[in-house]
Amino acid sequence: MANDGANDLSPEQQIEILKQQLAQAQKMTALGELVSTTTHEFNNILMTIINYAKLGMRHRDNATREKAFDKILSAGNRAAKITNSVLGIARNRSTSLEPTDLVQLIEETLILLEREMNKYRIKVEKKFLPIPEAVINGNQIQQVVLNLLINARQAMPSGGRLTIRITPAEETDMIDLVIRDYGTGIPADKLPKIFDSFYTTKQGPDESGKGGTGLGLSMCRDIIEAHHGRIRVDSSVGKGTAFTIKLPAAKPSNSKTGPVVIPMTVHDKDTAPQTNSNIPIQAVASG
Repeated sequence: MANDGANDLSPEQQIEILKQQLAQAQKMTALGELVSTTTHEFNNILMTIINYAKLGMRHRDNATREKAFDKILSAGNRAAKITNSVLGIARNRSTSLEPTDLVQLIEETLILLEREMNKYRIKVEKKFLPIPEAVINGNQIQQVVLNLLINARQAMPSGGRLTIRITPAEETDMIDLVIRDYGTGIPADKLPKIFDSFYTTKQGPDESGKGGTGLGLSMCRDIIEAHHGRIRVDSSVGKGTAFTIKLPAAKPSNSKTGPVVIPMTVHDKDTAPQTNSNIPIQAVASG
């Protein structure tokens, strides 16, 4: 009976159902990577707390115990920061766009990836200029940032430098977010395809279990389009890759008087986001 019902659907309706299923798969991919990251972070913190607690129990002198207490307190504070970041994601299940502090969102995202960046010897450089709030869905933009940061880390398997820049865009009503790695780069023939669903330049998940599904950048594209923003990639083999995202800025009155709720059109609607005539997605190979 179920198959008979499916056969009654038009090809367009079947495509829309598949798009919704793909969007759900993208959500699960992002959630799985976040859970993997935070689980490793908490395990590291717990080991720090346990080891310094044992140190304090073995040694009776005040200097050693004071050092142990300081390390335990520091680890506890870090755990609290991670918890607050994760809870922020969990609470923000809205599909609306609201004035959001983009710099704070980036800082919270980096907390979740700090251990991973240190493990793979990635130096993160931040260049944040004063900007207005961005009119975004914080949860979804955090998914985009997580994905791009993980991609940047994977592009530098021997370590390297990663820069994050936030500046006012040339357009007065937009904000530029640039995530730049100095890794392997993307070949020119592959660059136009990287936003296609299920297309990947990777051989599969890396040792951390992340990446290789071909869903990450497709998800990024859909989210940025739904924000009425634009995403551009510039890459050169052997020199690295830069993703530039343009997001709408909140008007001064909006950021002062409270949220401006704008319904989203990605993931939770029956219609798929459409690329506008301005061609928001660009792929550029530089020499």
